[in-house]
Amino acid sequence: MSGGRLPPRLEVPALLRRAEAQGGFATVLNKGDPESGAVLLVVTSRGRHVSALERVLDISGDYTWRAAGPPESAESAEVASFLSKQRQFDPDLWLIELDIAEPERFIAETTSEG
Repeated sequence: MSGGRLPPRLEVPALLRRAEAQGGFATVLNKGDPESGAVLLVVTSRGRHVSALERVLDISGDYTWRAAGPPESAESAEVASFLSKQRQFDPDLWLIELDIAEPERFIAETTSEG
């Protein structure tokens, strides 16, 4: 299914299961539109912010993940402010927090999968 993407009602549970299968913790911080809402992943490791990933449509018409938001090890207030602004901009946004042991590997696998 080139260029397509799963609706969040299917993609979000899969992301949660994937993080938990790798021994991590995953939770939905904000539940958006089940069919067309955007998904933003907040990746942490032991409570330390690592990255935020958002799904974007690239120039070739395919969906890919890209880094967004505060840099690694940003303070929690900076991350909270970023997430608040994103929710105000897009009320249908899904915010998913993943606290995982090997965030760099998870991010590399996720961004390479699209």
